[in-house]
This record gives sequence, C-alpha cells and structure tokens, in this order.
Amino acid sequence: MDSLIDAETVERPRVWAIVVAAFVGFLAGQILGSLFQLVGVSLAHYPGGLSALANAGSPPWWANVLGLLGLWTGFAGAIYYAYAYGNLRSLPHQWQVRPSDLIYMAVGVACQFIVDAAYIPFHVHHLNRPVNHLFGSVVGASFVLLIIMTTFLAPIMEEWLFRGVLFRALSEGGRRGGSRASVVLGVVLSAVLFALAHGEPLQFAGLFFLGVVLATLVWRTRRLVPSIVTHVSFNGVAIAVLIHQRSVH
Repeated sequence: MDSLIDAETVERPRVWAIVVAAFVGFLAGQILGSLFQLVGVSLAHYPGGLSALANAGSPPWWANVLGLLGLWTGFAGAIYYAYAYGNLRSLPHQWQVRPSDLIYMAVGVACQFIVDAAYIPFHVHHLNRPVNHLFGSVVGASFVLLIIMTTFLAPIMEEWLFRGVLFRALSEGGRRGGSRASVVLGVVLSAVLFALAHGEPLQFAGLFFLGVVLATLVWRTRRLVPSIVTHVSFNGVAIAVLIHQRSVH
C-alpha cells in the first residue's frame, strides 16, 4: 500500500490540532447556523421565534439555507486552519477533473442501492426522514436552491473537510503516517466522524459505509473530485426519489 505522502517529508500534519479544529469548526458552524436563523426569524417575523423554528416539522426553506450556510462557514474555518497552521498540504491534483470521473456517478448510485438493500432485512423505517424534513413542502425556486445546496455544495464542503482534511491528517500524521495501518485507521475514523456528524442514528451504518468508500477513493486516486462526484450522485438518488414521490401524489 503506497503512502499518501513522500517518505522524505519532515513536517507531517498535526493530527490532534486538526481534529480539534474540525470539531470546533463543526460546533461553530452549528452556532453560526442558529445565529443566521435567528436573524431570519426576526426578518420574517416567524411566529414563536427560534424555539418554534427548532421544533417545526417542516421548517421554511430559508431556515434550512441559513443553517447550511452557517455550518459550512464553520467547515471553512477548520479547513483554513488545517492548511495554514496544521502542516497539511493540498494533494498536487486534488481538484483536477478528468473525463473518466463520470464513472464515479455510477459508484455513488451503487452505494445508495447497497445501503438501501442492507437496511431491508431490518425493516428500518423513516430513512428518508432527514430529506423530507429538509425539503418539507418547499416548491419552486426555493426547492431548486435546496437541491443545488444539498446535492452539489454539501458534498464539496463535506468531502473537503472529512476526506481532504480529516482523513489525510489521520492517515498521514504521526510517526507512522502513510503506513498501511495509518491509512486504514484514517479511513475508519474519518468515516465514523462523518457518520456521527449527520446526527442520524438510524443512518449511521449506511453513512459509515459511504465514508469508507469515499476515503478509499481519495487514497486510491490522490484527488477529491472522485469522492465528490460519488457523493453528489449518492445524494442525487435520494433527491430523485423525493421528486418521484411528489410527482405521484
């Protein structure tokens, strides 16, 4: 198993500093999202204020947009810290797009079907609850905006943080960084953190599986684009199902 880093590299990523920064960035993003929503509540004169919004079964579209923007702002801060102060270097071609990357759309679709099939024997219900909660009864331009944010922008931000930063820090940092054991540890731990960050216990196993696949793609290709394309198509299947359900009602 090849190393993600050059054996001669002296300065390895500061693993714990980056992990802590990611945790702080995630919490800061949650707080910023709530603050952004508080502003939205005030401007929209939302009945019941922020507490009512938090308990709403179908939040207005602007609340979800503001929440995501706040979360991604926290992600961006953690990513910046990792590169500026955590000794993490970008992969040489991590944003390079190749025509062959289209194949990863099929990988994402396959992952979605594998996850769905794995849950069937356990008769798990409400797997689509997060998507239904996010979109609610939103229609029109706001529906399109949420599709763009959740299908395209969310995978970019999540892949950059969880694979581009956390996976690489965990697998490349430390004295044995880049070894087989470190890479496996990085794949597993980054997948666990990815699944936990979604806050959906029922979906933990499926998200962990997806996280393992995505981290493996980054290790194998030395780029983020393949994992982003896979993540986009994985999310796209869920959105396609939602659109289909709406069309038949």
